[in-house]
Amino acid sequence: MLYDFHTHTFLSDGVLSPVELVRRALVRGYSVIAIADHVGLGTCEATLKQVVADCELVNRYWPILALPAVELTHVPVGAVAEVARRAKGWGAALVVAHGESIVEPVEPGTNLAALRSPDVDVLAHPGLLTLEEAELAAANGIFLELSARKGHSLTNGHVWQVGNQAGALFLLNSDAHEPDDLLTEQFAQQVVLGAGLPAAEAAAVLSDNPPLLLQRLGLKLPKGR
Repeated sequence: MLYDFHTHTFLSDGVLSPVELVRRALVRGYSVIAIADHVGLGTCEATLKQVVADCELVNRYWPILALPAVELTHVPVGAVAEVARRAKGWGAALVVAHGESIVEPVEPGTNLAALRSPDVDVLAHPGLLTLEEAELAAANGIFLELSARKGHSLTNGHVWQVGNQAGALFLLNSDAHEPDDLLTEQFAQQVVLGAGLPAAEAAAVLSDNPPLLLQRLGLKLPKGR
């Protein structure tokens, strides 16, 4: 089964509508997809209103769980917790924080701010993750992302080594912006193995950890998946 908690639509910098993205994911074999468009405080409520409506629609008719989510992107460090809290209030089932990727000028301290927020669920592409950050992720039950996206994936091996040392939990996400970015089972396995994970740990990241996140969010897979 394929799980993906970090994707984008044309509501931010993706190319598909939310409904088309979900349909293409379903055809590709997905069981769960989270639509996590880039937001700041000013765009968060309006974006979620549209995504919540489309997720509610497709969840009634298709055997896939589509989750309304957001990715807090280049939010000032001091505002991360506030925007995450408001996103949950506006209907986000999941909050992803845009971590300190080495390919973007993310404000230093963003990782720590996200990991200290009780409303952040996933830290995306955290870049040169520190042991302090990894330990905070483990303590607060926030999942660290191994990214399938070019650029962001450059530090997957480092994120795994440091996060695993701290006992943190991991997810593989596509960070999809276009249809071809969506995962396949084969590519998902290649990315996690390429990050240096042993086979057993790779299987846990792909198969065991996503249901654990759903459980923590109080969600269940749809029947038939």
